[in-house]
Amino acid sequence: MLRNLKSIREAAQDGPFSEGQLRWWIFQRSENGLAATGAVVRVGRRVYIDGDRFEKWIDAQNPVPPEHP
Repeated sequence: MLRNLKSIREAAQDGPFSEGQLRWWIFQRSENGLAATGAVVRVGRRVYIDGDRFEKWIDAQNPVPPEHP
């Protein structure tokens, strides 16, 4: 299975979040729940973001409240 891996710089260029914001979230990943998602992948010293898992984590940060009729 191929994963949607991007470097932090690539993820920042392709998305709405700055490189600094992504690095902060990765630094705080144990506290903010990002580590549990598997969205941060280390290969040697390099750190990559799995775009699909990261997107699910972002969506979970601000769940949409149910609509009231």
